[in-house]
Amino acid sequence: MEPVKRLLEERVRTKILPNKAVLIFGARRVGKTILLRQIIDKFEGKVLLLNGEDLDSVSILNEKSISNYSHILDGVNLLAIDEAQAIPDIGSKLKLIVDEIPGISVVATGSSSFDLLNKAGEPLVGRSSLFYLTPFSQREIGQVENALETRQNLESRLIYGSYPEVVTMSGYDNKAQYLGDIVNAYLLKDILSIDGLKNSGKMKDLLRLIAFQVGNEVSYDELGKQLGMSKNTVEKYLDLLSKVFVVFRLGGFSRNLRKEVVKAGKWYFYDNGIRNAIIGNFGPVSIRQDVGSLWENYLISERVKQNLNERLNKEFYFWRTYDGQEIDLIEESSDSLTALEFKWGDKTPVVPKAFGIAYPEASFSVVNRDNYLSYL
Repeated sequence: MEPVKRLLEERVRTKILPNKAVLIFGARRVGKTILLRQIIDKFEGKVLLLNGEDLDSVSILNEKSISNYSHILDGVNLLAIDEAQAIPDIGSKLKLIVDEIPGISVVATGSSSFDLLNKAGEPLVGRSSLFYLTPFSQREIGQVENALETRQNLESRLIYGSYPEVVTMSGYDNKAQYLGDIVNAYLLKDILSIDGLKNSGKMKDLLRLIAFQVGNEVSYDELGKQLGMSKNTVEKYLDLLSKVFVVFRLGGFSRNLRKEVVKAGKWYFYDNGIRNAIIGNFGPVSIRQDVGSLWENYLISERVKQNLNERLNKEFYFWRTYDGQEIDLIEESSDSLTALEFKWGDKTPVVPKAFGIAYPEASFSVVNRDNYLSYL
């Protein structure tokens, strides 16, 4: 397969400006390093590339002084830092660099937003642009495969997901092995590196429970009882998992109709392959009981990827009333309200009556295997 061009590449490039920083966040193994190198290769000017996991790179930034940074960045137009979250006090160091080194541009990648945002986000307010890199979106993969290949590969996307190396890898056993390695070696590395958070077993147990409840409302109290931990700890762990781009939450949509559910939340995975690796099930679609959940997770994650790649500033919700009317996904932007219902089979439900009355301005569509590509 020829190289897949990341949709964020041009958007990142336009934000590489003198005395500004670009921060690129994303889970491990989604291609941040490759994207950074592609940006560097096309940059016209002198580049200094550092790696936060390299001791020499860390040491030359250790002395936080204008004189030191003026020396190491003499003649440099672009400072590029991979794995920036591993550099102590990186936020204030980057702030000093962009404030005091005339004309310097900075682009940095980080595998965990709670790490890099805490360290870099506040010092760089007003001085930085933030981007989130996800596993491949279907729109990106569609650049290198035709419509027939896309349809033929749909089952693979539902089961093995869209991590860059998985998409280009041959052999289902190899894909499953790779995803298992990601879950065991990388997935929780950033979270468990935090002092005082050592319970990887509980974290994995929580992820398994969330994986089995994709598409369903989640009760933190119930999860806590099953795991032998407090509701607050469950919420804390899920917040951390969202900040390393493993899962994301949809809240209930409401404009204050009394019968709308608003307090509950649903959790989804950014990648189907990671979800299936966590539960240890790579069985084919034809024999699975959870194909509806796989379909829903896949399509919602693709809509979220589209939002991040194109910086659409949409908000995502589910909708349900206490009497059981529901819609899988509500997308709200400044000028539109879109309701989407996802069906693997041939059912074509109509818009729920309560929703149609409450939100007559909203569009409503059923997304199935025949029309899904137009929604990606």
